[in-house]
Amino acid sequence: MNQRQALRHLFSSCTHRLGCLVLLAVVLSCVVGPMLLADGPNDQDLALRASGPSARHWLGTDALGRDLLARVLVGGRISLLVGLLATAVASVIGVAYGMVAGLAGRRVDAIMMRVVDVLYAFPFMTFVILLVVVFGRRFELIFVAIGAVEWLTMARVVRTQVMVLRDLDFVNAARCLGAGRWRILVRHLLPNIAGTAVVYASLTVPGVMMLEATLSFLGLGIQPPDASWGVLISEGADQMAVNPWQLASAGAAFILTLWSLGQVGDALREYFDPRQAR
Repeated sequence: MNQRQALRHLFSSCTHRLGCLVLLAVVLSCVVGPMLLADGPNDQDLALRASGPSARHWLGTDALGRDLLARVLVGGRISLLVGLLATAVASVIGVAYGMVAGLAGRRVDAIMMRVVDVLYAFPFMTFVILLVVVFGRRFELIFVAIGAVEWLTMARVVRTQVMVLRDLDFVNAARCLGAGRWRILVRHLLPNIAGTAVVYASLTVPGVMMLEATLSFLGLGIQPPDASWGVLISEGADQMAVNPWQLASAGAAFILTLWSLGQVGDALREYFDPRQAR
């Protein structure tokens, strides 16, 4: 299957095409939308507290009279940024760790994977609460907390791929030609596991966004007046009886984005699946 055929197959599914278009629309709306609105995300109008949709405020206002559309779009920026950056950091750590563990000797591999097992056993929420208590509620802690756990599965996936590839003929040929471990890792193994890493990373982004939303919902993530979808959902849940618009708008944007990310991840998985070339 050549590249053109692979791309045609990638977008052969109507669901995958719709997911890509929805994700593109969400990203563009979050990036460009707030600059086109008359009201900023923190502009207050106390006379319009907890009001419904209107010609000026398409999604209504929150309990402080702030435009919900602006806050949902800006909150989407933060949620997407956290998801992408935390996934990128976790992917780099996981790929590097997994490749070294997979190509190292049996003793080094055993030690490295026991470290992964210990970190897996450590309760995630306890780790986050400990970070908050020690360092305070800072935005950077979200990346540290999420990155500290999300790279573990990536490391295991990459290690397994490396262990499958390391005894194949092309790797043995590279060893016979005098290539060192570093050259084998970078020039021969990394290109062959890149597809698997990209697919798993694309499927990790929704999970990272869910973690950020959970932390923000519990008050351990993004702190007001800054907004993320988790913060807006938490505030909307408190005001659901008198102002259901906030919970509905933030929840709908969050669910739609997670669904579109899932469709993009499925499309990439089919694209990089060697069986699709048959």
